[in-house]
Amino acid sequence: MPFPPARVAVSLLFLMNGFLIGSWAPKIPEFAERLDLTESRLGMMLFVFGVGSLVMMPIAGGQLARFGTRRVCQVTTLLFLPALLAVTYANSLTSAVVALFLFGGLTGAMDVAMNANAVEVERSMAKSIMSSCHAFWSLGGLIGAGLGGYLIATLGVVLHALIATALAAMAVLLAWPKIMTDQPHAEDDAPKARLPRTLLPWLIGIVALFGMVPEGAVLDWGAIYLRDELAAPLSHSGLAFAAFALTMAIMRFAGDWVRDRLGAVRTLRICAAFSLVGLLMAGLAPNTVVALIGFALTGIGLSNVVPIAFSAGGNLPGLARGVGLSVVTTFGYAGILFAPSLIGFIAEHSSLSAVYTGLAACIIVIFAFSHLARYADRET
Repeated sequence: MPFPPARVAVSLLFLMNGFLIGSWAPKIPEFAERLDLTESRLGMMLFVFGVGSLVMMPIAGGQLARFGTRRVCQVTTLLFLPALLAVTYANSLTSAVVALFLFGGLTGAMDVAMNANAVEVERSMAKSIMSSCHAFWSLGGLIGAGLGGYLIATLGVVLHALIATALAAMAVLLAWPKIMTDQPHAEDDAPKARLPRTLLPWLIGIVALFGMVPEGAVLDWGAIYLRDELAAPLSHSGLAFAAFALTMAIMRFAGDWVRDRLGAVRTLRICAAFSLVGLLMAGLAPNTVVALIGFALTGIGLSNVVPIAFSAGGNLPGLARGVGLSVVTTFGYAGILFAPSLIGFIAEHSSLSAVYTGLAACIIVIFAFSHLARYADRET
């Protein structure tokens, strides 16, 4: 049975967003070199990226109640399209700070809008599609990172950015007429939608947080780790995130099927085990090949941690619609947006090898809270 047009459209939006983020990953070493950034200064720049996201995510969320997810998806997507070009043309610290703030902000704004649209499509289909939507994001990241290093090495950073932006625009054109039209939800602004006092969403938010911290570490520091500590050539620098995104995409496409058969708790624990082994292997790797295998195993493990946490947060009993989910998503994206900046400071005084090895502690925390994943099964 073919996918409904609305599901195709939201999947294309996830694909496009992931593609541009993946295209950014292999640009980071050149970006740092262009602006003569040390690891700690690069960490500060990545912090600006995170600040942009956390500033603009709630703004986009507020517009959902007023205009509906279709309109907000369209506006944020159009604004996000040229963001990679802006970062590419930034040749001073001031312009780079502005470009990264907007890149991060518009990434976050579009992310909020497309996740909200995916929820509306789920409701219309009476079927879970969140894991597969995130799989398309990972697939986009894989394509962007996999092609990025090669295109940068052969065509240069400017042509790479132009080609990436043109391909992303094609995805938007295909998705545009099919994006699901929904009615604004004014009740989302009601007093009942204030932050919850129960601990449950905050604890599940910690699971999302520690599931996204390693993801941010691979996205923003994987290329530099391969180049500086494992002597990989520039054309191979994007393979760290590509290996991670490949296995993550495959397992996210299978995520709903696996959860239906094993349950969310067991699925989360199995995923955590793969993540633990993968991070230790990547951090202790003697060469690029072993590191890539480690990143691939980490992708398998982290693939369904966040979708399960999001499902659990969105199905907590006794909370207004979307309240638990908003807490969990904010925690999660704080991990992927702010942890990479902290990693820069740590790496400058130790090494990225030590960082990836140390991130295994995040997975131990996920094990500790894995029993809370039972709320994810309430959606069925």
